[in-house]
Amino acid sequence: MPENSLTPGEPFDQFSVASVYAEMLARAPENQMQPRLEPVRMAMDVLGNPERSAPAIHITGTNGKTSTARMIEAGLLAHDLRTGRYGSPHMGSVTERISIDGVPVSDETFVRIWDEIRPYIGMVDEKLTAEGEAPLTLFECLTVLAFAVFADEPVDVMVLEVGLGGAWDATNVVEGQVQVVTPISLDHTEMLGDSEHDIALEKAGIIKPGGFLISAAQVPEAADVLLEAAREADVPFRFEGVEFGVESRLPGVGGQQVTVQGIAGRYPELLLALHGAHQAENFALAVAALEALIGGGEQELNMENLQLACEHITSPGRLETLRTGPAIIADAAHNPAGLEASALALKESFGLDKLVLVVGILQEKDVRAMMTTLYEQYEDLVSEICFTQSVSPRAVPAEELVSMAADAGFREEDLHTTERLDEAIDWAVARVDEDGATVSGGVLITGSITLVGEARTLLGAEDDRLRKDS
Repeated sequence: MPENSLTPGEPFDQFSVASVYAEMLARAPENQMQPRLEPVRMAMDVLGNPERSAPAIHITGTNGKTSTARMIEAGLLAHDLRTGRYGSPHMGSVTERISIDGVPVSDETFVRIWDEIRPYIGMVDEKLTAEGEAPLTLFECLTVLAFAVFADEPVDVMVLEVGLGGAWDATNVVEGQVQVVTPISLDHTEMLGDSEHDIALEKAGIIKPGGFLISAAQVPEAADVLLEAAREADVPFRFEGVEFGVESRLPGVGGQQVTVQGIAGRYPELLLALHGAHQAENFALAVAALEALIGGGEQELNMENLQLACEHITSPGRLETLRTGPAIIADAAHNPAGLEASALALKESFGLDKLVLVVGILQEKDVRAMMTTLYEQYEDLVSEICFTQSVSPRAVPAEELVSMAADAGFREEDLHTTERLDEAIDWAVARVDEDGATVSGGVLITGSITLVGEARTLLGAEDDRLRKDS
């Protein structure tokens, strides 16, 4: 029996989620993507191909993947379909990555399924080692575990978010019935390429025969790549702004009212409890994906079901208000395009006349470009910035961020640093209160998903869950 394996009758708390995740963390980290699929295919084969246990909606792109996945999940649940959603990274517990019917998989199931597949993971590792290759990585193991959980439940539809890229991502062992591409922009350029064209080539790897491509509006260089891939695979394709899109939207308290023209129907005046044009566009993408799966792109969705889905759509860490008086807002934007979209939405929806930023960024990001975007978007609103760092070993030291912020145009006297996020939040709140802006001012925590995850934990954000029966 494998080391640390459960024995019959042993309570699950003796073999916890934490111990399973610690075991996975000892492997190659998920930001060290291996350009390979064969090891995951090997694992799928020995497990009886759980990736084929249900139809899949496969999602890639640069920004908006998680929000779009959650919207699709809510839509499927509203149509009384049992869902399994896999995404990354997590902000709290690793179990958030694998959701059943909108709820993070239970600790017991997470541990039990891992214990069941662990010997097979070991077999694959042994074969890889014998062939001179690295054992399964952290992300590969989590992906294998997700497929095994979905087969065990079982689910009616899998909603799979690519971890990085597309062609060589571990999730790409699946044959997606619907293949969704969110907006493509520059990110992870050291691994995916330094142009939208090159990045699109990697992401187009999920487009396969038998699928149905649903794409957000793209820059021409990326759109051309996706169109060519769709034609080569002989799959139908629909692009936002051509065959479907947001017809109108009206920002309001707590979100926006959106009218969407889908690929099979028109859906007027839906209430979406998320902020910003980018979230309305994500929603239009999700609606088109639902139409493609449920009716082959030819059947209009039930309007009541779609409104029910809207009532349950949330996106933790995406312009999420964690506290009021003053407002403390968390946003997981972690590249220039994401920062720009969030800034536009914040200015449109929150009505703040003073903003203090708390910023932390990871090393693999284009930090200088992110600083330029922050300066261009917030120069007229931000009074001061506190640079900090998450506990991730990949976090850029706060002092280095200050130097790059000054180069981008921020005044050095407006910049502050602390290595601890709790101290950064306290400082930022004090700066808002000091100027008497408790009601009209706010704090924005942004720059990385890990930083926002820690902020949500510090400020006691509730677990976000969808419920089919509510």
